[in-house]
Amino acid sequence: MKYLGVFCGSSKGGPAIYAETARRFGAALAGRGWGLVYGGGHIGLMGVLADAVLQAGGPVIGVIPRSMVERELAHEGLTELHIVETMHQRKALMAERAAAFAALPGGVGTADEFFEIVTWRQLRLHAKPIGLLNVAGFFDPLLAWLDRTVADGFLRMEHRRSLYVAEGPQQLLDLLCPC
Repeated sequence: MKYLGVFCGSSKGGPAIYAETARRFGAALAGRGWGLVYGGGHIGLMGVLADAVLQAGGPVIGVIPRSMVERELAHEGLTELHIVETMHQRKALMAERAAAFAALPGGVGTADEFFEIVTWRQLRLHAKPIGLLNVAGFFDPLLAWLDRTVADGFLRMEHRRSLYVAEGPQQLLDLLCPC
């Protein structure tokens, strides 16, 4: 079984399109025979995504720090739930279990997880595909910033090109999780 590591918001965000797209993404992921490895929460886009994969019959692995379990944020209906002590351990275990990675809309926690995985790829600690699901142009400012880092000599074009970007779930999964 292959797993897609997904980073996304612990909030649903304002526009309803974010939650709807997370639902469609989860169902499509399970439909391809892939499982989900994610942050282990039952709230926000994380919870919507995990529930969608489970409802479509796919396996879901959650990785959550103990402090979040103690705040009753853990999803209790997962295939596997791993409780770790630190956020670094969370990211390391997710990276170990995932065959590819995607980010959906989220806040600074999502950005932290996404950029650590991107950095690890740049440092050749892994060669797994990474993508952004650019729902309603959510990541457009980030993509413009990345393009600026290339233009100004802070990022090599090869590293910028290694990030897949798609506007819809099926398109991103075609790039990250071929059947």
